[in-house]
Amino acid sequence: MSDQSSTISSEQLEGLIRSILSEKLTAPAQSQTAASGDVAIFADVDSAIRAARQAYLQYHQLPLKCRSAIITAIREQLADDVTQLAEQAVEETGMGNVGDKILKNRLALEKTPGVEDLKTTALTGDDGMVLFEYSPFGVIGSITPSTNPTETIINNSISMLAAGNAIYFSPHPGAKNLSIWLIEKIEALIYKTCGVRNLVVTVAEPSFDNTQKMMAHPDIAVLAVTGGPAIVTMALKSGKKTIGAGAGNPPCLVDETAEIVKAAQDIVSGASLDNNLPCIAEKAVVVVDAVADQLIAQMREYGALLISEPQQVSALKAACVVDGKINRKLIGKDPQVILQTAGLHCPAKAPKLLIVETPADDPLMMLEQLMPVLPIARVADFEQGLALALKVEGGLHHTATMHSQNVSRLNKVAQLMQTSIFVKNGPSYAGIGYGAEGFNTFTIATPTGEGTTSAKTFCRLRRCTLTNGFSIR
Repeated sequence: MSDQSSTISSEQLEGLIRSILSEKLTAPAQSQTAASGDVAIFADVDSAIRAARQAYLQYHQLPLKCRSAIITAIREQLADDVTQLAEQAVEETGMGNVGDKILKNRLALEKTPGVEDLKTTALTGDDGMVLFEYSPFGVIGSITPSTNPTETIINNSISMLAAGNAIYFSPHPGAKNLSIWLIEKIEALIYKTCGVRNLVVTVAEPSFDNTQKMMAHPDIAVLAVTGGPAIVTMALKSGKKTIGAGAGNPPCLVDETAEIVKAAQDIVSGASLDNNLPCIAEKAVVVVDAVADQLIAQMREYGALLISEPQQVSALKAACVVDGKINRKLIGKDPQVILQTAGLHCPAKAPKLLIVETPADDPLMMLEQLMPVLPIARVADFEQGLALALKVEGGLHHTATMHSQNVSRLNKVAQLMQTSIFVKNGPSYAGIGYGAEGFNTFTIATPTGEGTTSAKTFCRLRRCTLTNGFSIR
């Protein structure tokens, strides 16, 4: 054999190394898959979590560029599916509307931060150097809701995978079929991109019992709960680190200095988004009496239907609140469905939102209704309005909005509300990055204090110290 034929070019050498590394990284996943016959969707919780744990151990050895490649693949490959995801979500859950779910899915894909969120910081001086870096937890148990099923799965997948974790999803049974389809799709994209199987898993039959088993499993390092207060409370009792996104009842305070036309448009847009399903959406309006008539008139101009006749108001309230609780059958329903349920006429042009004036202590003001019915209460002045808005928010510290041109008042309300999201002079959805600065999230961890979550939320902060000097200043 000649010298020329025995020489390996740099391109061939690089290809050989890549091939060897690929075999090394994918062989364990392939052998595990062959043995179990399961990929992404498992028959039982234990098998799913054990597979995710093995996937995490492989994933943790890969370079950061692999994480970035996965996130790029998710963004690009799911972009063509947003309409299908929205249509199937409405069909399966019976909640929300297709147009707004398309918007929310795109928002999750485009504005959820990836690996760039994990910024290393360093301290240097005469005595050495300290690095602070973000490292993954392991396998995260992520509980997702039926109100925002695909948006939460997309958002959490990008954040948690960017952080270097594997994920066991526990979807709401009311969105089971769509959630499983999406989890399978994401798992396939991951495998195609980096050759690791089962970084994203779930079980074929999501249920309350399976969620409990997941919470108790020793290989689940962290729980991330996007749901109601009951499930968050259960997770907090598990003994595991919990990142909990609980309930909210966001008030919107409007004072006499507000730009009323813009405020009206913003409130209607925010409160009607996906039939008021987002937990950040305006749930009640508190307005200073001097501008209340103008605000209501402008809201009607932007597509809100005012219910004002006493008998109609009573019928609407009776339909929405049953035995002191929100009528779950109307959650996320279209305004015309709510009108029909209340026995009220729906105009030819369907309204975006139903608005109704109520007393300050009305149940509609105090309950998180999650439907396009917005109660409005008048107050004499700003101070009275602030007191009522705080009462409506109920100490949940989730979200609040305010419309005012008085900077001192805006600052005071923000300080006293102590909400994870506070939006000034804009629609509520500005607080999750739509039409405004800032990243997107659908997991807003108010009960446990993390607030708007991103990749670094799902990491441990680690400290690495080098002594004996490493400063070049």
